[in-house]
Amino acid sequence: MANDSTGRIVAGLRAWIDQAPPGTRVPSTRALTAEYGASPVTVQKAMRALNALGLIESRPGVGTFVRATRSTRPPDYGWQTGALRSPHARLPAGSTAMRSASPDAIGLHAGYPDRTLLAERLVRAALTRAARGDTALSRPDVAGLPELRAWFANELAEATPVGVTPPTPRDVVVLPGSQSGLSSIFRALVGFGQPLLVESPTYWGAILAAAQAGVHLVPVPSGPTGPDPDDLARAFEETGARVFYAQPNYANPTGAQWPSGRAAQVLDVVRAHGAFLVDDDWAHDFGIDTTARPVAAHDDAGHVLYLRSLTKSVSPAVRVAAVIARGPARERILADRGAESMYVSGLLQAAALDVVTQPGWRTHLRTLRHELRARRDLLVDALAEHVPQAHLDHVPPGGLHLWARLPDDTDLDRLTRDCEAGGVLIGPGAEWFPAEPSGTFIRLNYSGPDPDRFHDGARVIGRALAANRRADA
Repeated sequence: MANDSTGRIVAGLRAWIDQAPPGTRVPSTRALTAEYGASPVTVQKAMRALNALGLIESRPGVGTFVRATRSTRPPDYGWQTGALRSPHARLPAGSTAMRSASPDAIGLHAGYPDRTLLAERLVRAALTRAARGDTALSRPDVAGLPELRAWFANELAEATPVGVTPPTPRDVVVLPGSQSGLSSIFRALVGFGQPLLVESPTYWGAILAAAQAGVHLVPVPSGPTGPDPDDLARAFEETGARVFYAQPNYANPTGAQWPSGRAAQVLDVVRAHGAFLVDDDWAHDFGIDTTARPVAAHDDAGHVLYLRSLTKSVSPAVRVAAVIARGPARERILADRGAESMYVSGLLQAAALDVVTQPGWRTHLRTLRHELRARRDLLVDALAEHVPQAHLDHVPPGGLHLWARLPDDTDLDRLTRDCEAGGVLIGPGAEWFPAEPSGTFIRLNYSGPDPDRFHDGARVIGRALAANRRADA
């Protein structure tokens, strides 16, 4: 009743304000209470609503008055275009994966796991302890906390076979997220206007970082078992490139994992051309049917730059990652990071280290593996039932996403809009191609919220796809 009365008072006063000159005193609370038969509390709620709308203004000790309406001239920022001139490179638009979803939408578009899949108790406790420690008030080393660098080095060393020299803590540079590491690598080791070989499709953030660095992308087709070594060798020879960016484990967006033999072949090609491989191990903690196998574990000559992120598995709020590099490459990356951000928050580094060294972390990862498998299989089944036209080249052995190919005559932009209108957000696949897409794809995140709604989401996609194809017929 109070809400109804508030709305009635607001509507009545808005009609009165429309006819009143600016500066007119608004009737008192007592008068409005009598006029509308409402309580003083309800009248005050209505007055706060009108004030929030900018229709009235209160003058302490004087009263409340109708606010003067000021017409505003649209701002003209055209002078900035003349001052800035054309950008060196056109940056891609923000990815669909970074969009926020409304609470009632079925979000299959995101690139992060749902918070229910995080070790929340460990993270909160670690942040509390870090806030009480010295790192909350001190500046860390530019390369990162020594203990955290040792952890990253030891983790990779555990995967290093006999006969290969393992990395040391000195080889590690801690980063404020792996995205910043990509930017530094591309600037420091590729350079403006120079070619960079990338898998196609590939991570949209790498495409963005390359554009920002003014790097020229050269796509190398990559499938469920990675790129063809002959294609990669030919790309090196034709372009003179010296860096190849790839995600050998649970690639974003395809979920592909290179077999051990393919990884060895790719590493041989990189070595033969005196080049670097950027091994982006973004999903190291998200293995389902397999475990991550870093290519960097098989190189001690400095050909492989290893990116290891904790942001997605620990918490999006703890943006901590590392690059492991050796020789002059490491020094150039460190110099770029120092110029870019000086150092990474010691508090976040300490919290990240606390989480991954707790006994409960391993238990959490084992549980996470089972939860991801259940969600992945549920979404695979939902697509098979409701979107039979969607083709999966393979079921990913890890990662967070399914990569589904749709009929080539699908209008992807329209499909994305129609799905959103139906309350489902999907990732249009064109965002993950550095050049023209090789087909019509969508990326769907099975680690998002509400897995019990996967079938509802698949039904919406299926109906939208059917309508899409009828319109094109």
